[in-house]
Amino acid sequence: MNALKETKFVLPQQTAFYKGKVRDVYTIADSYLVMVVSDRISAFDVVLPRAIPYKGQVLNLIAAKSLKATEDILPNWLLDVPDPAVSIGRICEPFKVEMVIRAYLSGHAWREYQTGKREICGELLPDNMNENDRLPKPIITPSTKAYVGHDEDISGKEIIDQGIVSKSDYQKLVDYTERLFERGTEEAAKRGLILVDTKYEFGKIRDQIYLIDEIHTPDSSRYFYEDTYQQLQDRGEPQRQLSKEFVRKWLIENDFQGKEGQVIPEMTDEIVQSISERYIELYEHIIGEKFIYPDEEDVNNRVEKSILESLKKIAKS
Repeated sequence: MNALKETKFVLPQQTAFYKGKVRDVYTIADSYLVMVVSDRISAFDVVLPRAIPYKGQVLNLIAAKSLKATEDILPNWLLDVPDPAVSIGRICEPFKVEMVIRAYLSGHAWREYQTGKREICGELLPDNMNENDRLPKPIITPSTKAYVGHDEDISGKEIIDQGIVSKSDYQKLVDYTERLFERGTEEAAKRGLILVDTKYEFGKIRDQIYLIDEIHTPDSSRYFYEDTYQQLQDRGEPQRQLSKEFVRKWLIENDFQGKEGQVIPEMTDEIVQSISERYIELYEHIIGEKFIYPDEEDVNNRVEKSILESLKKIAKS
């Protein structure tokens, strides 16, 4: 399985390199970012030991299509997608928060609710809710952006009071988040899906706010199947999900949640293959198109060649 686990390119006019949990990010001439979406997979803020074939392609192409579909709401960082696993775009100064928005009580919010919490990031939750119930209205539950370690929940008031984001900019981020979520919900409905929750990241060039990073991917979002949602909810059964939650649940079942002293369970070939197949299923449902497998060649060479060709075009433009 020809997975893209890491890259170590030396690109023309490269001025910096950053290796994230999933992405390898190259800074070019202090003006552009080359974002290689690897096949690494993380859960509970831990990078798992084996890469998942085609995962990077799935995330990158979903994000690119979703960014294109929201350009009328606000501009985004993306300039070119020269390879299924690569995006190249503008450098923005990122806001140091992730704008998480939720329409259902699922995932992290449900895990917090189970502990007895009825307030998340300053948002009050009703009593007597069940997992995956629809919330009275979508709520924004931001988190701090941790480049190392765990992201932390934070309220909008704390973000403003601590000077992380100015009041005027934060109000704009809230507005953009709500409008993007509404668009994502509409697009999901066309595919028979429910957009349960997602996150958005934003940055700035001078006074202009840009949408950055990925949006509406299974790593940043959670989807349910609309046709079976109410039936499963009425019976108290787990929802059919399109998200990375199935990976988290497999880890939890094997006694791993990223806590000190816990050991990552063995990722057999069968587990890796099954996760890869789930990601491809996610792509086909979210995009509504058949997944196209790339040519079977050395993936690192293919990616490097595509980046070099794109940078030449950008330099001429």
